[in-house]
Amino acid sequence: MDNWDEIRTAYQVARMGTVSGAADVLGVHHATVIRHIDALESRLGVKLFQRHARGYTPTEAGQDLLRVAQGADDQFSQLAGRIKGRGQDVSGELVITSLPALAPLMLPVLADFRRDYPDVVVRYLTGERVFRLEYGEAHVAIRAGSAPQDPDNVVQPMLRQRIGLYAAASYVERKGVPQGPEEYPQHEFIGSDNRDTRVPFHRWLWDAVPPENIIFRSTDLRANSLAVLEGIGIGFLNRWEAEQHDGLVEICPPHDDWGSPLWLVTHMALHRTTKVQAFLNFLKDRAKGWN
Repeated sequence: MDNWDEIRTAYQVARMGTVSGAADVLGVHHATVIRHIDALESRLGVKLFQRHARGYTPTEAGQDLLRVAQGADDQFSQLAGRIKGRGQDVSGELVITSLPALAPLMLPVLADFRRDYPDVVVRYLTGERVFRLEYGEAHVAIRAGSAPQDPDNVVQPMLRQRIGLYAAASYVERKGVPQGPEEYPQHEFIGSDNRDTRVPFHRWLWDAVPPENIIFRSTDLRANSLAVLEGIGIGFLNRWEAEQHDGLVEICPPHDDWGSPLWLVTHMALHRTTKVQAFLNFLKDRAKGWN
């Protein structure tokens, strides 16, 4: 592959977002990076990046190249390890993505994984945006809701989230506990700021409680959880998180449709790489104790 250096350079520019960042990773001068990008775009006859003041953003063609280059880079790294007699080594960058609300659950796992595999650099990306595995934005995604349908992904069930409605002891001291739905109008609740939210338990709340009683609203599920723990109002927590805090009062039995399944998702091009398999096995083993 005559132009592999140029493809690898473009991959790093797409990943880092800047010429200087790619140059640091590759150990070359920034002028070399620019020369490689210009040569590759000229050879392909298409723009791979939109240039702007903050850096470089991949075009659609650039995103396609990023996906292919990510898979090739990981597979070459695995091949190099086998050639050097280190085929079972787990090393290099591992990118994992999940919703922010799962961070308290994931961080102990990532810390222990790093202790077991000290040659791994972990990048943990959280946010509402769906990071694109096919574009090489992550190695492993933990996603909630319906099973992802992309045929190029490997999708495995992880667990089903159990969600409960809780109040902190400080709220109970201040406002008491509602004895049933008929008393909800006398209480204060924490919910989504988006009336059209797809989160099932927040949809239920908008239907079950007068809007004026949802007195704390956020689009960040983690912020809502912290607001419950602070006693601002009654709101939702994962059962695993609620079990870690004393003094919480469960307001009502959980509804079956409040919970949603979590899925482990990998791209088929990277699914069998050593580091991805090591992390999947590690995470699935730890997740056995979360139900």
